[in-house]
Amino acid sequence: MPVLNEAAAIGATLETLQPLRAAGWEVILADGGSSDGTHDAADGLFDRWIEAHPGRARQMNAGAAAASGEILLFLHADTRFPVDALDWLERFAASDRLWGRFDVRLSGNRPLFRVIAWFMNQRSRLTGVATGDQAIVVRRSLFERVGGYEPIPLMEDVALCKALRCHSRPYCIRASVITDSRRWEVNGPWRTIVLMWRLRWAYWRGVDPKELARRYRS
Repeated sequence: MPVLNEAAAIGATLETLQPLRAAGWEVILADGGSSDGTHDAADGLFDRWIEAHPGRARQMNAGAAAASGEILLFLHADTRFPVDALDWLERFAASDRLWGRFDVRLSGNRPLFRVIAWFMNQRSRLTGVATGDQAIVVRRSLFERVGGYEPIPLMEDVALCKALRCHSRPYCIRASVITDSRRWEVNGPWRTIVLMWRLRWAYWRGVDPKELARRYRS
């Protein structure tokens, strides 16, 4: 899990991972330089804390390098696991599938958020591409074969999925992780949808991810 100043939400996210820890999964936090007490807020709820260069791609690559398991799961700090996540992960581990992702649900109660999530999940099934909000799971051998996350400031999850998709279609887990809808609520759902599609279109056309990250921040 890549973290950077996540003290407000990290505890609730990590609480949902405790059944996985009890079953032998290792929770690694790759910190990009937090200064808000994230470490203290997460105390007792993780197995390893490592320092990494800031940037989700670099942090997740550092976490993968430090992991001891053969199955890697990448989870954002504002995304919470469903209660049956362990069952689904065990099914994935027992299958012959090489990588996969969860369905996603937005945390807000607006009906529009249910519609947005439905389209996100259907798009992912059709394209074989997931976002980091969907908790990507991949076997270490394949992750290393494709070179891990490309060290770019935005669209690193899309780039990884496209590389993984060359080897197999994803295992689409129908259980939903819950991702924080604050970005959608602050910026407005329609404005956020338009922004994300414009960024994806620009990335497909070959626009430098650094420029995309600048547009995203602004």
